[in-house]
Amino acid sequence: MKAIFLDRDGVINHDPGDYTTSLTEFFILPDVISTLVKWTELGYAIIVITNQGGIAKERYTIENFYDIDEYMKAKFLEAGVNYVETYFCPHHDAISQCLCRKPHSGMVQKALARHRIDPQLSVMIGDKWRDLDAALGAGVRGIKIDVNQSLATVDLSKFSN
Repeated sequence: MKAIFLDRDGVINHDPGDYTTSLTEFFILPDVISTLVKWTELGYAIIVITNQGGIAKERYTIENFYDIDEYMKAKFLEAGVNYVETYFCPHHDAISQCLCRKPHSGMVQKALARHRIDPQLSVMIGDKWRDLDAALGAGVRGIKIDVNQSLATVDLSKFSN
């Protein structure tokens, strides 16, 4: 199986520059759904890989995170996106250390193993270098985009095998 791994805040939804703390602050960026449908049609599974350090910092709760995730999942599935799963790290380096928080590759490695994904056929799209570092550590290529950049501008052709 091949997959596209996506960071969440700033890639899927509008990143206001601070934490997205509740569903009322969560806005899927234009072109995200239509682009994910297109990538689904190309045979990619869609997996979200996201740091959520605001949970550790008590900026929002794990329930807030799950509310957002369920909403996002529903929107993806309703449109026909081959959404597989969201992996998230609730930790923050200022509070405690872990191996799942990007730039560590724990979340990507877990998804690769759990879903039998071929890292050579897959790609990670993120708006921070730590997203690409996490992918690289798991043998997945990465594409760096700007915060809140349209996914429709991403060219996957150089990553096709």
